[in-house]
Amino acid sequence: MRITLLAGGVGGARFLRGLRAAAPQAQITVIGNTGDDINLFGLHVCPDLDTVMYTLGGGISEEQGWGRADESYTVQSELTAYGAGPDWFTLGDRDFATHIVRTSMLSAGLPLSAVTGKLCERWRPGVTLLPMTDDDVQTHVLIDDDAGTRTVHFQEWWVRLHAKVPARAFIAAGAERSTPAPGVLQAIADADFILLPPSNPVVSIGVILAVPGIAEAVAARTVVGVSPVIGGAPVRGMADACLAAIGVRSTAAAVAAHYGPGLLNGWLVDTADAAATGAAELAGIAVRARPLYMTDIDAAAEIAAAAISLAQELAHD
Repeated sequence: MRITLLAGGVGGARFLRGLRAAAPQAQITVIGNTGDDINLFGLHVCPDLDTVMYTLGGGISEEQGWGRADESYTVQSELTAYGAGPDWFTLGDRDFATHIVRTSMLSAGLPLSAVTGKLCERWRPGVTLLPMTDDDVQTHVLIDDDAGTRTVHFQEWWVRLHAKVPARAFIAAGAERSTPAPGVLQAIADADFILLPPSNPVVSIGVILAVPGIAEAVAARTVVGVSPVIGGAPVRGMADACLAAIGVRSTAAAVAAHYGPGLLNGWLVDTADAAATGAAELAGIAVRARPLYMTDIDAAAEIAAAAISLAQELAHD
C-alpha cells in the first residue's frame, strides 16, 4: 500500500505516528509544509519538517509537541546576553545543531529536498519526508496594528503575537513562482490514496496546495481528510484565527466545505460533529463520524485505520 500525505507540524506528526502503527508495511510519503520556514541567526529553520522528523524519529519533546526532548538553552541565553534577536522564537541547543547542519548543506548548494533526506538518515522516521518545494515560499500575514497595515512573517504573527492581532489575509509569498520538489508529484501520482491529517487547513495544507501543480495532482486522486476542528474549536493551536481570516467558520463541516468536493472525497469528523454527516453543503463528500482525539498512539492508530478504510472504500467505488 502506498500512501501520500500533505502535512504540517504537530497534528500531522502525531497522526503519522498512528499511521505507521496502523499500516506498518505501507510505503508512506509525507509532503511537508515549508511556508513556516524562517531564517534566524543566519540559520534556515524548518519547523514543520523538523517536527515530523523528530516525532517519528523519537527525538521530539512530548510535552511541547515540537522541539527536542531533554533540551537545554545555553546558546539562546548567550545570544540574548549579546542583545541578538529575535527573542520571541526560542531555539534549544540540540535544535541549533540541526539548523547549523541544514544551513551548511544549503550553503554548499544542496537543495532542501536533498538536505532533508540527509537529515533523515540520522532520524530514520520510517517515511519518505519531502518538502513541498525547494524554492523560497514564505507565509506572510497581513495585519493592522499601531504601525498601520503591514505584513509580517507567519512565525512572528503566530509565536510573538500569538495570533491575537486579527489577520486580514495570508499570503504564500513566492508560491506562484515555485515548483514542487523532486518526487512530490510522483508520490501523489503513485499513491493508492492521499490523506490530509488534522493539520491547519489554511497555513499548512493550504500553503502546500498553493504550489503550482500540487492541488491539481491531489484532486486527481482519492483524498480523505481528518478534521482539525472538534466541537467548533481547533484541536490544537489557533487554526480558528486562520479560518476567520479567510471567512470560514471553525466547524468540521465548514472546513470540509472549504476544501470542497473537487478536492476531498472523504472526511472524518468527531462524534461531537456527527451532524456533519448529513450536511447539505458536504454533498459529494463521504463523511464519517468517530472519536478523533489523538490521546495516545493507539488512539491515533485507530483514527488512521479509519481514514485508510474510508479511502479504500472510496477508491473502489
